[in-house]
Order: sequence, then structure tokens, then C-alpha cells
Amino acid sequence: GDVGSGKTAVALCALYAALASGYQAVLLAPTEVLARQSFALAMRYFPEYRIGLLTGSVPAKEKKAIKGELKSGEISLLIGTHAVLEDDVAFESLALCVCDEQHRFGVSQRAVLTDKGKATDMLVMSATPIPRTLSLIFYGDLDISTIEDKPKNRCEIQTNVVPHYKYEDMLEFIRGEVGKGRQVYFVCPKIEEDEEGAIMSVTELYEELSHKLFGLRLGLLHGKMKDAEKNAVMADFKEGRLDCLVSTTVIEVGVDVPNASIMVIYNAERFGLSQLHQLRGRVGRSELKSYCFLLTGSESPSAVERLKIMKTTNDGFKISEYDYEMRGSGDFLGTRQSGKFMGELGNLNYSTASIFLAKKISDEVFSSGKNLDLIRAISLEKYNRLKDVTLN
Repeated sequence: GDVGSGKTAVALCALYAALASGYQAVLLAPTEVLARQSFALAMRYFPEYRIGLLTGSVPAKEKKAIKGELKSGEISLLIGTHAVLEDDVAFESLALCVCDEQHRFGVSQRAVLTDKGKATDMLVMSATPIPRTLSLIFYGDLDISTIEDKPKNRCEIQTNVVPHYKYEDMLEFIRGEVGKGRQVYFVCPKIEEDEEGAIMSVTELYEELSHKLFGLRLGLLHGKMKDAEKNAVMADFKEGRLDCLVSTTVIEVGVDVPNASIMVIYNAERFGLSQLHQLRGRVGRSELKSYCFLLTGSESPSAVERLKIMKTTNDGFKISEYDYEMRGSGDFLGTRQSGKFMGELGNLNYSTASIFLAKKISDEVFSSGKNLDLIRAISLEKYNRLKDVTLN
């Protein structure tokens, strides 16, 4: 489902089904901001269950207590970041793993999570599946459910690539929108100053915008800040005490501020397509007309082409399909998440139309009932050669 389409609601329903059946479940989130947001929602909707939050900032004593209650089965639902992948995090009866924003996790990390249970189901969610995941979908090794539509009150986000000579005009437009009561995100790819001076750091950008947008209330947010500071800045922005938030990609996921209607991304050519799409998805979460401005000085053909894709579509699946055809599927019998795959069957980087056609033909062969003994023999041989490979 695309950004803002309701994937979290689907995840909560799946988690509740596991809990109501007497099993344990875990939700893995890529950032502490998103983990805490999911924890708050779960506490609100599942008050009858014991829920634990495990992140890097949780004190050691509290971590130990959570792990003990998890192993004994007292905690039914665990929500956390990479901390849930630690070796000493053990479950009594884990039945469901939910991986939110799965493109942020490696193949091995997801395997570690499912291995914590005996027969664990895995639900992965993303607005922009990485190429390897798309490959597994196309080859039939993953079941896919798609949320086709967004809530009815959402407006389409208008995306524009802004050249340097239009920068001041963009800032004037932003000042006008803030005057109407709107809020703005400014995203920078780096926390610290670039040695070559080619990229402005988030603190430098904050200082520049404090002068250029004098009179507006600006906040600064990045990953090196203490959790208490980050939470305070996010609360100020969400509650309207700040007009603009100057940030790194820490706001890529888990931030929902309906009044924010403008996203400005600096050095956009340095971000991947999935990141750009996720960042853009922080706006357009209400009936307000929303904008995404991509700033770049790059004239690289590949960068120009990628930004053109962002300008022409808001469809996360189409963006992923483009990424798939440009970067390759990755090694779906291994851990590479992109790149060309060459296996026993040769090059599998065909067009998506060819893949769906091949799938249709194979379905017809199996449904015909002919040559089943030969098919079984081939399948058994393939299974024996690949039985130790984890497809996830």
C-alpha cells in the first residue's frame, strides 16, 4: 500500500488475530519514532494485552525485565527497533512477525526475526518494495495484498524539480503558504559538514533558512540528538508551535502531521527512489493541497531520469517497478537486494510483462494435470539442491 494508505491499520488487525489466538507477536520498526508511535497505537487498541517496547534507548534494567517477561509469555506483543533482533530476545510462542517499512531491513535481519519462532508467519509492509522483494512477488514466492486507494479526503501531491535559479522563488512561495497556516519540512542528506563542501549539513541549512525565512518558527531535528530532544521538537511541530522542520531522513517514516503540506528535499539526487517516495509521503495527509520540491544541481542522466519518475507519478508500486527494471532483482537465493541475477536458469531480469506471462503459462501447465510425475521429480531435485536457502 502506498504511503498514507492504512498499512498500519492492517498490521494491527493481523497482530490482534495472533494475540486473540493465544500466541505472541512482534512488530519490527526501522526507527524509534515509528516504534513509539506503533506502541502508542497498540496500547490504545489492545488494552487487555501486555505490550512491551524494546529500543536502543530503553534502560538496561528495563530491557532485562522485558526480555524476561517475553520469554515467560507474560508479554503478548513486542514492538521495537533493531534491538528485538538481539540473540537474548526469546519468545515462548511467537506466531507472527510484522516488518514495517521492510525496505529498511536486510534479508538476514528478517530471517533472524522469523527464526525466533517454530512456525512463524511473516508480514512485510512497504510502499516501495525493494527490487529483491518485487522479484519474489513476480516469481510467486510471496503472496501480495495491495491497498489500492488512499482515504477519500487526500489530495494528490504536486512534485517539482527545482533548479538553483528558482530557489528564492520557492522560498517566497513557502513563506506565503506558511502565512496561510501551513507547515513545511526541509530535508537534508547529511548531519555533519561535507569535507568537500559540496553538500550543506543540516545545521548549516538550519542557519541559512533562519536568515532567509526570518520571522518563521524553525526547528532542527537529526539522529545525533538525544531522544528527549527529538521527541520535544517533534511534539512542537505536530502541535503547530513550529512552522518549519529542518531535518535529516529521521522523519522518513513514522511522522504524521496532517497540517504539513510542503516537503523540500535538498540534493535529491543523493537519495534512493524509495527514500524520496517515503519522504514525499510525509505530506498530502489531509485535504490540503500539498507540494514536494526536489532540489538538485546534478546533470547526471541517471539522476535526471530518476527525478523525472518522481515528478510524473505518485504511485509507489510504479516507482518500485522502475527501480526493479533499472537496478535488477538482486539475488533471490541469497542476500543481495539489487543487481543482476545469474543462476542456473540464466538471466531472470526480464520485463515485468514477460514475468507475468511466464507465470500464467506455468499455472496452465500445472492445472492441466499432464506430466505431473516429471514435474514432481524436477521439483524434488530442485528442492534438495536449494532446501537450505531462506526465501524472505
